[in-house]
Amino acid sequence: MTLTKVDLAENWLPRYTGMELEEFGDYILLTNFSSYVRSFAERFNCKIRGEDRPMQAASNDAGLTIINFGIGSPNAATMMDLLLAKHPKAVLFLGKCGGLKHSTEIGHFILPIGAIRGEGTSNDYLDPLVPALPSFKLHKFVSEKLVGRGLEYRTGVVYTTNRRVWEHDEDFKSQLKEYTPIAIDMETATIFVVGHTNQIARGALLLVSDLPMTPEGVKTQASDDQVTTDWAEAHLDLGIESLTQLGEEGEEIKHFTY
Repeated sequence: MTLTKVDLAENWLPRYTGMELEEFGDYILLTNFSSYVRSFAERFNCKIRGEDRPMQAASNDAGLTIINFGIGSPNAATMMDLLLAKHPKAVLFLGKCGGLKHSTEIGHFILPIGAIRGEGTSNDYLDPLVPALPSFKLHKFVSEKLVGRGLEYRTGVVYTTNRRVWEHDEDFKSQLKEYTPIAIDMETATIFVVGHTNQIARGALLLVSDLPMTPEGVKTQASDDQVTTDWAEAHLDLGIESLTQLGEEGEEIKHFTY
C-alpha cells in the first residue's frame, strides 16, 4: 500500500496537536503564541488540545480553530502540509514582525501584499521565481475589520528569513534596505507558498512588535511583553472576527491553477 501526502497528513495532524480530525474547523487561525490559544479557549469555553504535544490547538462551536505551530519557516511549512488533512476553507496567520520603514511603528498592523522568500524553506515547494502571495479576498475581510476599528495598518511586502539573530549583521541589514520590504518575519512567505502549493486559501495579519534596524528598537523580553499587553487582544479579535464573518457569509475563496 502506498501512502499519499493526505494519508500522512491525516495521521500526523492529530499526532502533532492532540486534536482529532473531526474537531478541526473549516477556518484556521495560525499563531506562534500559546497565550493566543489560551485566550481563545477562555473566550469560547473550549478545551485546549495538545498541551503535551509540539503544537496546541482549540476549536469553538462555530467552526473556527486556532493552532500554535511554533516558530520558524520549517514549522510553518509542516503545518500547511498537515492541514491537507482538513483542507480548510481559509487559513489566517497571526504573527509578529519587525518594522523596517520609518512610517511603521510598534503597534501597527501589516497586511502583506506579498513576501520575499529569504527563508529557503519554500524553495522545496516552488521555484524561487514564483512570488509568495496571499489570497487577497481573505485580506479584504481583514482590512474591513481594521478600518471598522479605526486601527493603523500598512500594506507592503515583508521579508521572511530563517535567521533569528541578525540585528548585529550590518551586511544583512544593508541587503534588507536594498530589497525595500516594510517588515521582516520568519513565516509569512512559507505560509503563502505552501498554501499556494496545497491550494489552501491563506493570509497573514502581522503585528509590528519591534523596530530592529535601530539599536534602541531591537526586541527584548520587556518590550515584547509590553506589545503583547497593549495589542495581543486586538490582534486575536481581528482574526476571530474576520474568519467568523467569512464563515457566516459563506463566501468561497477560489484557488486558481494553471
